[in-house]
Amino acid sequence: MHIVAVLALDQVVPFDLATPIEVFARTRLPDGAPAYEVRICGPAPEVDAGMFALRPPWDLSGLAAADTIIVPGRSANPPVPAPVLAALRAAAGRGTRIASICSGAFILAATGLLDGLRATTHWAAAGELARLHPAVDVDPDVLYVDNGQFLSSAGAAAGLDLCLHLIRRDHGSAVAADAARLSVMPLEREGGQAQFIVHDTPPAPRGSELEPLLVWLAENCAEELTLAAIAGFAGMSTRTLNRRFREQTGTTPLQWLLRARVRRAQQLLEATGDSVDRIAGAVGFGSPTAFRERFKRVAGTSPQAYRASFRAAAPS
Repeated sequence: MHIVAVLALDQVVPFDLATPIEVFARTRLPDGAPAYEVRICGPAPEVDAGMFALRPPWDLSGLAAADTIIVPGRSANPPVPAPVLAALRAAAGRGTRIASICSGAFILAATGLLDGLRATTHWAAAGELARLHPAVDVDPDVLYVDNGQFLSSAGAAAGLDLCLHLIRRDHGSAVAADAARLSVMPLEREGGQAQFIVHDTPPAPRGSELEPLLVWLAENCAEELTLAAIAGFAGMSTRTLNRRFREQTGTTPLQWLLRARVRRAQQLLEATGDSVDRIAGAVGFGSPTAFRERFKRVAGTSPQAYRASFRAAAPS
């Protein structure tokens, strides 16, 4: 079974600590078996979590058998204990996947493992992370960054996004979707731009005047829809439609439609063996070349690479 070790240091942020514990411990495979074993590891018998104290069942030796290590943030950023740095570096040397949540990026950066790599953290701490670790390419504008072995996420709910992304990498979309439902979270949210981050369609507020139109667009994204046709369905002029789309989704109707088509293509790449060219036509792209270009722009990778990453991981 895949072992997830969650590192608990003094001043650990309880939300950051609880997120991976809850998400991974609740994840189930299609046959109902647990997908992960979760271990909470600390450098001392008792860890100060601010409003309460923790007694981690595992010391740092628990990191040695982990397949994934999660590094939660801390409410302060004192020097990282040398044994913790050594344990993380040793784990990295064994090929262990290591992911930070929020200000946990400071701990991961202190090991030197993020040098030369792109990383993120809470937007309010991004400047300080960049100042303390100039060798790290800090991007404050994304939900999380996936470098393969090393990952990092922004604050609060972005830790959930990161955990769901890891589950999707490990076990495919169906298992991840179940985990997302248990967390009352969408499987993907707009904002991330790392290599394998899946971009959701830009949201509009529930009950907004555009909600019926967005549902219709998603259901008919494979059709040849012009701006005039979309405006006609909405009962608006094209000018008014563009303005209200900008106000409520931050994008244009046609850009929203293109993103919806890519999202549908992602589902087909994960769930079917259809060729890329056939999928391009099925989701409304007249040209396979245009589809490939748009897919890479939105998803950050090619359709073939996306399928190899996510469909291969799905249970047979």
